[in-house]
Amino acid sequence: MASFDLVLRGGALVLPWGVETADVGVRGGRLAAIGDLRTAGAAETIDCAGLHVLPGLIDAHVHLRDPGDPAVETLATGTRAAVLGGLAAVFDMPNTAPAITDRARLDWKREHLDGRAHCDVGLYVGATKSNIAELAALELEPNVCAVKVFAGSSTGDLLVEDDESLEAVMRSGRRRVCYHSEDEYRLQERRPAYAGGGPHRLHMEWRDVECAALGTRRLMALARKTGRPAHILHVSTAEELKYLKDFRDLATVEVLLNHLTQTDEAYDRRGGYAVMNPPIRDERHMRAAWAAVADGTVDVVGSDHAPHSRAAKEKPWPCTAAGLTGVQTIVPLMLDHVSAGRLSLSRLADLMCAGPARVYGAVGKGRLAAGYDADFTVVDMKRERTIEESWIASPCGWTPFAGHRCKGWPVMTVVRGQTVMREDEAIGGPRGAAVRFR
Repeated sequence: MASFDLVLRGGALVLPWGVETADVGVRGGRLAAIGDLRTAGAAETIDCAGLHVLPGLIDAHVHLRDPGDPAVETLATGTRAAVLGGLAAVFDMPNTAPAITDRARLDWKREHLDGRAHCDVGLYVGATKSNIAELAALELEPNVCAVKVFAGSSTGDLLVEDDESLEAVMRSGRRRVCYHSEDEYRLQERRPAYAGGGPHRLHMEWRDVECAALGTRRLMALARKTGRPAHILHVSTAEELKYLKDFRDLATVEVLLNHLTQTDEAYDRRGGYAVMNPPIRDERHMRAAWAAVADGTVDVVGSDHAPHSRAAKEKPWPCTAAGLTGVQTIVPLMLDHVSAGRLSLSRLADLMCAGPARVYGAVGKGRLAAGYDADFTVVDMKRERTIEESWIASPCGWTPFAGHRCKGWPVMTVVRGQTVMREDEAIGGPRGAAVRFR
């Protein structure tokens, strides 16, 4: 008789080819069997009847601010928020203080994960004009998901804005490079006109559509010239999404939950808590983002979880800190979009599991299949619940989605066969590990 460490019994499994009701058997931290396992022995059995079992969802774009300001976020608090929100893995950005831009800081970050991470974690390395020669080696370091390039300025001091330096980055290494794509020259040219401040919606006007589209056009011209694969992060405009369809041999595309959920009315309703880079835009761009999800242009959906203190968010514009929390709310909000008929659970699993695994080359992640890590996000699609700030685990304590009622909610998170969240409770302490990449 087969024996397992854990059996999830009778859930609706979200498989690559569709949804099927079956049991899942876990052994040694990996998925060992799918099927009718009623006669199998198991150290633990969990009844999942009436629930959907997705592969462990991944947020491939988070800023856990560690090292940085523990009053805002830490790796421990951010990953706890992640598992409470139904995520099994996150990929953490390098624009910390100090930034992760060399081997010594990368070593520190890897060691820092041990005993602190509640979910599995991948690590970005930041590109600077001074570390270009080292990027080819750094991108192949264990647990590095990608090199991140800020081609337009945002939070932190990482910036590579000129074509000569961007081309040099592309020629240093071979893996897919991830880009914050806004044109720095246009940003700085337009800055003086907005220096006097005003309503928060001016953020959308300063960092306008052409700022994003021009940045992406420049990057794709260089990617075509060098042959280097590119991943354009947080694509926010209809113009970019249309343009990128002609670069599918080189480019993959991320769209944020924010740009699928919020429009410019948020500036009037939320003030500084709607300010992010690239900005929230009008409904035309949201419609284009959903069309790109539907036609397959979008490879990944992420949160760009980027917490700041309330004081920093409540400063008058343009001094308002740019960045929104999201690691704990992305799964409930995407499930709500599923309930509203905007996408299927299978497409959600593709965008937040198979897609990130494919784009970044994550080993053992991405689908429910024998031999893969036993990562599961178990959800109740009938449960309705309102997002409340009292639920938020990040020390900053706020969410731009407070008051949003969701239909569909994560009820259990399993990481490598270990139940780390069940019914709103983080279980067993930090047991996350560093993700491996090809």
